[in-house]
Parts: sequence; structure tokens; C-alpha cells
Amino acid sequence: MKRITLATFLMISLFGLGACGSGTGERAISGGAIGAGVGAVGGLLLDAPLEGALIGGAIGAGTGALTDEEQINLGHPIWK
Repeated sequence: MKRITLATFLMISLFGLGACGSGTGERAISGGAIGAGVGAVGGLLLDAPLEGALIGGAIGAGTGALTDEEQINLGHPIWK
């Protein structure tokens, strides 16, 4: 139960911090953060949260870097 609570808290935090942004670097960082969070939660289900976070982060960062604001737009980052 403690792991599920922690995973939920981390996911909510990442969605608050990980908006897409407009530049390639911002999109890669936020995509990596969102992907790592989702991957970690998925990895928890398979008892491999670190591996899930690494794979999810790599896929998210790649997706963020290879797309532009016209293709995927989650809004402005909260830090702007």
C-alpha cells in the first residue's frame, strides 16, 4: 500500500511540473519526466520500477525532442 501511495504522489507531482514547453530542450526534459513517472508506475506493477523509469524516460525524452508544438501540445509549463 505504501508503494502505491508513493507512486501516486510522484505521478501527480510530475504532471504538475512536466508540461510540454515550446523549445526542443524543454520538450525533451518534460517528456522525459512524464515518461519516467509513467514508466516507474508501470514498472512497479512488474516489480521493476527503476527499469520502467529508465525506459519510459528515454521514450518520453525522445518523443519530446522529435515533436514540435504543433504535433503535441500539453500547454505552457507552469514555470513560465
